[in-house]
Amino acid sequence: MLQVAFIRENKDLVIERLAKRNVDASQMINDVITFDDDRKRLQTELDKTLAESNTLSKEIGNLYKSGEVEKANLLKEKTGQLKDTSKELTENLGSTTEALKELLYKIPNVPHDSVPRGNSDLDNEEVFKAGDIPTLHHGALPHWELAKKYDIIDFELGNKITGAGFPVYKGKGARLQRALIAYFLDKNTAAGYTEYQLPLLVNEASGFGTGQLPDKEGQMYHVTEDDLYLIPTAEVPGTNIFRDVVLSESELPVGITGYTPCFRREAGSYGAHVRGLNRLHQFDKVEIIRVEHPSKSYQALDGMVNHIKDILKALKLPYRILRLCGGDTSFASALTYDFEVFSTAQDRWLEISSVSNFETFQANRLKLRFKNSDGKNELAHTLNGSALALPRVLAGILENYQTEDGIVIPELLQPYTGFKIIN
Repeated sequence: MLQVAFIRENKDLVIERLAKRNVDASQMINDVITFDDDRKRLQTELDKTLAESNTLSKEIGNLYKSGEVEKANLLKEKTGQLKDTSKELTENLGSTTEALKELLYKIPNVPHDSVPRGNSDLDNEEVFKAGDIPTLHHGALPHWELAKKYDIIDFELGNKITGAGFPVYKGKGARLQRALIAYFLDKNTAAGYTEYQLPLLVNEASGFGTGQLPDKEGQMYHVTEDDLYLIPTAEVPGTNIFRDVVLSESELPVGITGYTPCFRREAGSYGAHVRGLNRLHQFDKVEIIRVEHPSKSYQALDGMVNHIKDILKALKLPYRILRLCGGDTSFASALTYDFEVFSTAQDRWLEISSVSNFETFQANRLKLRFKNSDGKNELAHTLNGSALALPRVLAGILENYQTEDGIVIPELLQPYTGFKIIN
């Protein structure tokens, strides 16, 4: 959530930057300033009324003590009027403050200066590419056919048990999935991230804290009786660890990692581009989250990008990095880099990670602050990234490492799997 003070001081910049998202924010920004003016006016009037009421109450007490009952009673009538006025002002202040908050919840984060204009993923900028695309043998298959051929993922069984988008991993497929989770966690903890095991259900406050609510209600599974949400990413419970927390400056930066299943209702349309592991309602992901000093958050973002580069380089998968355009950047992010792995059998790029800097947007919602060198509380910056989302990494391994004799396991994963090939 944007800070009102920031909007007031940077009104034209906010409107200009939000235009990168194809959002005409002029009216919303003007309404924020109007609501804030009204809130300040009502607060001033209320404070003045309460102060006058308190002064009269003391005066009434003194009049009663001195026996001037008639004068005291006259003043009591006035205090009654002031109480009615203060009640009305309190109600108006509450409704104005709530209207301001609801409006602020609807305004997306201001994109970073480097974010390009654009409407969709077609307008994203490729900023890096690495890895050799393998030449596959004649008759090479997409991963969903490989899964059936080697009996390692059963999509039909998942459909029977739950529905489309809930695959069942079997045998060496389950073992490879577990190996990837362990490898990613080991890489992240070796880089200084503290591992957490996080809840898979969160309350409404947590959804608001990281910006999933009110923007993405339709994308989350809602347990209505308990008013809880299945997490769409470990970002939500992980970042909410720091809700209503004041850190000392010496505690920064904070880095955590965790593995969780993730759940998303909106898994996309039908067709080859969403077949198999390409788009799921339930999937596994290892996340990295950072809380940073504002002056160091973009340096930290670069560090996260390089960390994920190292993982993909070690896996020897061809990949590229995109800087997302305004129209494709998430509601809460100021700057996002997407990692995509090349699926040789499908002849297309598959997104496997998003790494984002939210600046103070989430921290303002979370009331996540740190005490700076002047002893004042200041909003921290939050960042997160997938390191990595498993389904498409697994799809990339199955397709790019396939041979006529079977699917070769990347060498660095073999100590985790206990086998070298799926055949």
